[in-house]
Amino acid sequence: MKVSLITVTYNSAATLSDTIESVAAQDYSNIEYIIIDGNSKDGTQDIIRSSNGTVSKFLSEPDRGLYDAMNKGIKMATGDIVGIINSDDFYHRKDAISRVVEGFSDPETECVFADIRFVSPDDLDKTVRYYSSKRFNLGAFSWGFMPAHPTFFTYRRNFEKYGVYKTDYKIAADFELLVRFLYRHHLPYRYLDFDLMKMRLGGVSTASLKSTWIINQEDLKACRENGLKTNYIRLYSRYFRKLLEYIPLLH
Repeated sequence: MKVSLITVTYNSAATLSDTIESVAAQDYSNIEYIIIDGNSKDGTQDIIRSSNGTVSKFLSEPDRGLYDAMNKGIKMATGDIVGIINSDDFYHRKDAISRVVEGFSDPETECVFADIRFVSPDDLDKTVRYYSSKRFNLGAFSWGFMPAHPTFFTYRRNFEKYGVYKTDYKIAADFELLVRFLYRHHLPYRYLDFDLMKMRLGGVSTASLKSTWIINQEDLKACRENGLKTNYIRLYSRYFRKLLEYIPLLH
C-alpha cells in the first residue's frame, strides 16, 4: 500500500530537517511525502528543496491556518493511507511506517493509532511526557481525551467520504475529526502498542489560560456536533488525570 505523509510548515527551519530525515530513514519504500508551507521566510523552503528527493510534492503559499494547510495536503495525496507528521515531530524508529501498514493487515481496520513521546527541545533523548493511546475508548471523547493525533492514520477514502478538518476550529479540529470518524461514523480502529514518534514539547495547543479556554470550548462544540453528550466540568477534570502522564516516567 502507498502511504501519504503530510507535513504543514511555517518558518520551521529550526526543526524541519529532523522531520524530513526521519521520513527518509524509513524502511518502508512506498511513501509519498507532501509538504505544505505557508510561504515561510526563514529558510524553510530551501531545506525542502534540498531534501534529495524525499519530498514528493511541495506547495508554498499563504493559507488560512494549520487545518486549511492540512486539507490542502490531503487533497494532493494519492496514497491509500494518509497520516500527518508535524514539522517539529520526527520518527525515531526506522520501522514506524512499516508497522503502521502492518496495522492495516486486517481488512476490517479503517484507522490505526499508537503512542507518542514528548521530548525536551534541548535534549531530544529526554522524554518529558509519554502519551499512551492504549486505554482509549469511545467514551473517552466526552472527557476530552483522544488517541494521539500525530499517530493517527486512516484510508484516504475516509476523508473523501466523511470530510476533512473543519477550518472554523482554531485548535481542536483534530479532536473534532477523530470524534467524527471514530464515534459518529464508527470507523473500526486498531491500537498499535508502541511509541510511533517523538514530539518536541510545545505547539499550537500548548497549555495557557487562553488556549485552555479555546480547547474546551471547541471540544464541547465537537462533541455536540457529533451527537456526544459532555459538559465543561467533565472536560476540565481531565487536567488532573494528565498529571499521570508526567509522573513517573517509566517508559
